[in-house]
Amino acid sequence: MLTLERLFEILQDRRAHPTPNSYTARLLEEGLPRIAQKVGEEATEVVVAALAQDDHRLTEEIADLTYHVLVLMLARGLTLADIAAELERRHR
Repeated sequence: MLTLERLFEILQDRRAHPTPNSYTARLLEEGLPRIAQKVGEEATEVVVAALAQDDHRLTEEIADLTYHVLVLMLARGLTLADIAAELERRHR
């Protein structure tokens, strides 16, 4: 099973070793405005799928959103540990 941690490692590797065919490398090259736009688009698609589509489509859209959020985190220098720490702080 692909964990969020492993996916984040793959994204870090794509940033460190970009290839011409890497969508991740291209997003990172296009910069924060493009990455943020993709997060917004994917979030909207999650909402639409939640309200009007089946669970399979919703799962696909959540996967797309998760991927793009991880790319956004990478672009901003955030880690999964940063997010986990914030969730832990809120849980207390």
